[in-house]
Amino acid sequence: MTQTPASPTPVHWKLVVDAADPHAQADFWAAALGYTREDHGALIERLLGAGAVPDGLTTEAHGRRAWRDLTAVRHPDDPYEEESGTGLGRRLLFQRVPEAKTAKNRLHLDLHPGQGRREEEVARLERLGAKVLRRVDEPSGAWVVMADPEGNEYCVH
Repeated sequence: MTQTPASPTPVHWKLVVDAADPHAQADFWAAALGYTREDHGALIERLLGAGAVPDGLTTEAHGRRAWRDLTAVRHPDDPYEEESGTGLGRRLLFQRVPEAKTAKNRLHLDLHPGQGRREEEVARLERLGAKVLRRVDEPSGAWVVMADPEGNEYCVH
């Protein structure tokens, strides 16, 4: 009798984005996507109180303690760990890196605001600090290539 391998369990994942200013990037993308900034304040306070992490690894963001070099945003409807504030669903994690973006993204987000809403969404994203890089109109479809405040490219369909 041949044994059929079990289907793999879906993998939990997050998209990690290198950033010069992770907190500003998180603010932009939370507003762009309608996501919620993760609040790790309670976890950080516990770790600081136990002497497990130095104060220098933290900062204040939006009136609460946050990690200095990383922060995340999550879909507001997805579950999260109340104890740590960490999302368990659709997330973007922004981590500080010393170098600036130097080349085209190898991975990007496509935003789909809904039928007939592309130009309204592009204008909203520009008000948040994004820039239009180019407009594409091909037989396969039309979209706008944009860059977030640190130059990471994404498309609005």
